[in-house]
Amino acid sequence: MDPKKKAITAAVVGTALGVGGLVVVAMPASAGDAPKLPAISAEDLVQSVMTANPGPFDGAVSVSNDLGLPAVGSAIPGAGALNIDSAHVYTDGAGKAKVSLTNGASQETIVRDGTTVWDYKSATNSATKTTIPADIATKHDLSADQMADPATATKELLAKVRENSTVSVDGTANVADRPAYELVLTPKPTERTLLREIRVAVDSQTRMPLRLSVLSNGTTSPALQIAFSDIRFAQQPAGLFTFTPPQGAKVTEKTAKVDDQARAMANEAKQDTKLVGDGWDTVITGKVPADALAPKKANAGEGRNADPQQLLSRFGKRVSGTWGSGYLFTTKVGGAVLTDDGRFAAGAVPEQVLYEALGQK
Repeated sequence: MDPKKKAITAAVVGTALGVGGLVVVAMPASAGDAPKLPAISAEDLVQSVMTANPGPFDGAVSVSNDLGLPAVGSAIPGAGALNIDSAHVYTDGAGKAKVSLTNGASQETIVRDGTTVWDYKSATNSATKTTIPADIATKHDLSADQMADPATATKELLAKVRENSTVSVDGTANVADRPAYELVLTPKPTERTLLREIRVAVDSQTRMPLRLSVLSNGTTSPALQIAFSDIRFAQQPAGLFTFTPPQGAKVTEKTAKVDDQARAMANEAKQDTKLVGDGWDTVITGKVPADALAPKKANAGEGRNADPQQLLSRFGKRVSGTWGSGYLFTTKVGGAVLTDDGRFAAGAVPEQVLYEALGQK
């Protein structure tokens, strides 16, 4: 299978809570003639997307990724999530979710019922059960945990770039066998960005985004496409969100808690992080923790030990300027600079804009 078209799903463990959202991105399936739908203004379509509440659904997902990211193999923990063959996501629309992943002969199942998260791996016949205390769930609103699918990603993008964009409706399309409007956001001429446009296929009935395509300058095909290849809006059986480990499975139980050290690091990173510019040419700058660039010993099952400095020199380009010196990393839709003293700048912008952001006090 073409690795660019493999499904990519990652279950991200929150650094402070020990639990995280289920992240799913996918490649779309469009077929047939463009459907005939009632005319709608771009503003009305945007408003309907921002307020959409499609409720329970299940859908198959995959990704088309042509970002030009380096293949780091197992050098970075979690990189194996890029090699998933297929995925299916289920949600009851009220905080419960399930993701089923397949990679070759192995499968992974992640189930969240609101107070518990199960993560089962068939390759090792092992499961981790994480219990979420009520006070943590309430304080951090885990009942409304993020399911980062095309809908979530689209709403976040609209909030960030809408005011700096020309927004239009460019016809219709069939996505996941459903009629959809094509919403297009194009950066205004004053925006300094490597992106040409963002296209969103919006379900004509539920107003839920079914496909998100990011196109960069000088290309005709998307650098990244996130979408459902199949989706069904319907009540989900309650049993989907109840998990029972298979016989003989090794079960590890833990309780989600706020780790004081992780929280302190997160607060420090937040204080050191700022946004330079706005809209399409926003650059995020900050400083990585002091030990982030130190060699890391791999956990069981995560492959070789990781040496960040070796990765920097292998995949980055050595650069310098009035802002200092460090490594530049580029993709088709943006880039990032990491300086020798641990500062960083990243955005969907030309490298000169990154350097300017690093030079700001």
